Amino acid sequence: MPEPAEFERDIRAAYEPVVIRGAVKGWPLLDSGRRSPAEGLAYLEGLDSGAPTELMVAPASERGRFFYSPDMRGFNFRRERASLSQLTRHLREIEREAEPIGIYAGATPAVSHLPGFERENTFPLAQAQPGSTTRVWVGNATQVATHFDLSDNFAVVAVGKRRFTLFPPEATENLYVGPLDMTLAGQPVSMVDPLKPDHDRYPRFEKAAALAQTAELGPGDAIYIPTLWWHHVQATEAINVLVNYWHNDARRGGGFLALVHAILAIRDQPEGQRKAWRSWFDHFVFADDAAEAAAHLPPEARTVTGPPSPQRDDMIRHFILQVLSGR
Repeated sequence: MPEPAEFERDIRAAYEPVVIRGAVKGWPLLDSGRRSPAEGLAYLEGLDSGAPTELMVAPASERGRFFYSPDMRGFNFRRERASLSQLTRHLREIEREAEPIGIYAGATPAVSHLPGFERENTFPLAQAQPGSTTRVWVGNATQVATHFDLSDNFAVVAVGKRRFTLFPPEATENLYVGPLDMTLAGQPVSMVDPLKPDHDRYPRFEKAAALAQTAELGPGDAIYIPTLWWHHVQATEAINVLVNYWHNDARRGGGFLALVHAILAIRDQPEGQRKAWRSWFDHFVFADDAAEAAAHLPPEARTVTGPPSPQRDDMIRHFILQVLSGR
C-alpha cells in the first residue's frame, strides 16, 4: 500500500480511480471473515453498541437492485431501523435462500455503532486525511445504483466480493441522470442499469460504456474513487462487508448546490445571457488563472474573490444568504 505522501503525489493528483490489492492485512474483521463469513459477522456483533441504524430492504423480486418504483413516485424498497446485530443474525438466517430479499445497512458510522473498530482495524491512508470518517456497509447480494460522491472515497472489501463499474465525470451526459432532488440515498443516480442496459430507451449509454472501468475486489482489496467519478457497486456474495472512508468533503454541498442554483438562475435565460454568464464562470471559476481574476485589486478589496481562507468562506456564505433572503 502506498505511503500517504506517495498517494498524494502520484495517485490523487492524477484524478483517476486506483485499485490497491492487498491494501489491508491483519484486520480482525478480515481474518475472521476469511475463516467464514459468519465469523466475520460475529466479530461485528462483538463490537456492536446496539444503536439502531437504517436498513434498506427490497423484495426478492428486485434481485438486490435498489432503485425507483416504476412510476418514479417512490422507490422499490422500504427503510427500516435495527441494530447491526439484528441485521447480521437475519443475514445468517437467509444466507442459503435461493431468492432472498435484498437487505443492507449502508454508511453506518463505526465510531457510534462499532466502538473500538477503528482502533483494531486501521487504514493509514484514510487516517492521514483530515475529516476522514469510517463507515461500515453490511448486507447480502445487492446493487448500489450508479452514483457519485461529493468527497473522495477509499473503500475496503472486508468480507465477500464486490464489482465496481466506474465512469468518469465526462460520461455524465450519457448516463441519463435521475432526479437531482429525489434520490435513493443522497446523490443523484444514473437511470441505466449497467448490468442490463436498455439501449433502446437509453441509446447514448453506449458512449458512457465505452469509457467505463471495472474492478473485481476481494477481501483485503481497496479502491480509491475521486470526487464526482460515477460508480456502480455490486456485492456478489450472500454475506458482504465493506468499510469506506469519505474525506476531503465539500462543505454544505459544494459544487452540487451551485449547479442546482445555476439551473434556477441561468439555464432558462435567453441564449445571449447564458453565453455571457459562461464567460463570467470561465473567468472567475474555471480558467487556469481564475484564482488571479482579482489580482488587479488591493488585497483588502478582493473580498469574496480572494484566496481561500475561513474568513473569505464566511464572507461568501454571508453574501449568498443576504442576497437569497432579500435583506
